Amino acid sequence: MAKLNIGWSEINITPDKKISLAGQFAERISEYVEKPLTATAMAVECGGDQMVICSTDLVGVSYNLKDAIQDALRDNKEGLDPSKTIICAIHTHTGPVYPRGQLQNLTQSDSNVQLLKQYLEPGREYVPAVNTNAPDVAKPQEVFDLLVERISKVILEAWKARKPGKFVNAFDRAAVGMCRRVDYSDGTAQMWGNANTAVFTELEGGNDSGVELMYIFDENDKLTGVIPNLACPAQCVQHRLFVSPDFWGETKKLIRERFGEDLYMLPLCSPAGDQCPVDLVRWVNPDTDVHDPNLIRNNPPVRKADPSMFDLEGMRKAGKRVANAIIDTFECDVDVKDAQEDVKFEHHVHNMQLPIRRATLTEYNEAIKAIKDYLREHPGNVDFNDAANLQVKLGIVKRFKLQEKMNCLDTDVHVIRMGSVCFASNPFELFLDYANQIKARQYCEQSFLIQLANGTEGYLPTEKAEKHGHYSAFIASGQVGHEGGDLLVRETLKDMNALFEDDYKVYTYADEK
Repeated sequence: MAKLNIGWSEINITPDKKISLAGQFAERISEYVEKPLTATAMAVECGGDQMVICSTDLVGVSYNLKDAIQDALRDNKEGLDPSKTIICAIHTHTGPVYPRGQLQNLTQSDSNVQLLKQYLEPGREYVPAVNTNAPDVAKPQEVFDLLVERISKVILEAWKARKPGKFVNAFDRAAVGMCRRVDYSDGTAQMWGNANTAVFTELEGGNDSGVELMYIFDENDKLTGVIPNLACPAQCVQHRLFVSPDFWGETKKLIRERFGEDLYMLPLCSPAGDQCPVDLVRWVNPDTDVHDPNLIRNNPPVRKADPSMFDLEGMRKAGKRVANAIIDTFECDVDVKDAQEDVKFEHHVHNMQLPIRRATLTEYNEAIKAIKDYLREHPGNVDFNDAANLQVKLGIVKRFKLQEKMNCLDTDVHVIRMGSVCFASNPFELFLDYANQIKARQYCEQSFLIQLANGTEGYLPTEKAEKHGHYSAFIASGQVGHEGGDLLVRETLKDMNALFEDDYKVYTYADEK
């Protein structure tokens, strides 16, 4: 047992210029800033061990970005261990594009556009939909350099700011995340599928309205920060042409109105690869066009339901729901007298070897033929629409080439015990079922699970989703399949429960005898 020392810092990571917006197949350039993007870091030191969690308003944190940030911190003189940092993303689709290397120890894999260009005959070329070379648009490398400089700075500042602290962990609910995969009677599924049809059977996965909460206090019992952990990506205004941290920006605004502008918030996205803020059963059309053919509904019935979560009104409602949970729980359930400050603290980093999801030779040959047939049937130059139409086939080609070089993915999973709670990270858009398996079988009182952390390796679907198909379950959608997901659950649970096995008795059926 040892006393906690906790430090906070926040920094603006919004580029000064317009940016190319990440997260969609369509190429988008920002027109204005709805709310600034930030990175927030919380540093913890206890009993000779440490951690820093840094939450960023980005679509993801690629391996090359994580490595560059940790390299920038390598020679610090403050005793900070860069390998004990967890850098994660809220998965906003209104943040910046930056150069992303996806796999450790390998040459950066081709993007779909780069690969598509290799199949173009002489005289044909890829034509960008927007002018990303305009002088008022930040270049991706400019953005990358800015992110490395500012995120490494905010991590070090949080570490240097650590002081005696304590925490109260709590729980509430906010109806924000819902399953975004629609199942049909023929055994197929669709991401963003239309449920207003007689062949609709069910939403493929469940949802988790739970919000894991942690309130941080200083030695004078002053509230300094809050950690909300929610199973939903920041994907309300994902198609828009502005810069925004999505609903988390609204949540931060509202809780600072209640607690003061100096309050820090560390938003953590729990596994939610198949989740979104949109209710696909009670469909409400967006007020403005989202330019996405997957979301077109012809004359849908008028519903009494949430405003469209693709519009600012819906985004604000989602943010308010989370803020209400944070505020109400603090006012009704949190007593600083219950705070944990003298605790067991351990931080382990487990490099797991997860099997790559493989493509067959037949799938590879069929993909090559489909790409060539498509280009023959669509003469002339190509653009992002063609890259989007071919993303499944291009992904199979990329996977087949990748699996000739490696068969397992190096996956760093951080597991931390902090008093009665546990933090555990992963680099995927991990489907909710995996998180539920962990939460149901954990020994600890409460877990804060963090996806898209220290890497961005795409979706990790369930076996059921792989059989049903479509986006998020295609081979092209992520590096690892359900076999790796099952292994990730087993190993994460083993690591987590090893930290608590001396304190918690495992209940079994035999105990009833």
